[in-house]
Amino acid sequence: MSDRLVIKRVYLPPDKDDGQRVLVDRLWPRGLSKREAAIDVWLKDVAPSAALRKWFGHDPQRWEEFRRRYLAELADNADAVDQLRELAKTGRMTLLYGAHDEEHNQARVLLELLRGNKHGAQD
Repeated sequence: MSDRLVIKRVYLPPDKDDGQRVLVDRLWPRGLSKREAAIDVWLKDVAPSAALRKWFGHDPQRWEEFRRRYLAELADNADAVDQLRELAKTGRMTLLYGAHDEEHNQARVLLELLRGNKHGAQD
């Protein structure tokens, strides 16, 4: 499954190789129209809680603790994770996120989770 799952900033242009485009942010990307985003599915419920997102603030020094807390949230949100897993079974899928930081964002944590490694797998 790993070669069929990728992550990408939602602000980058859609590509035919993206497969199913799944937005994993709780908030719609600022300044982006629905047409420009070309999103197939928006899974708000799999995104970090507003409180966790605000606490993290995309501070790389908080990354490991963010990952731990986010994985705990996901463990308590089995329905949303199951929905994401089902979508991943249908073929190539791109998890879309709005953050500027390509290394420290929730899509990376979700990618690790879907690939079966909760402890720091990299692409």
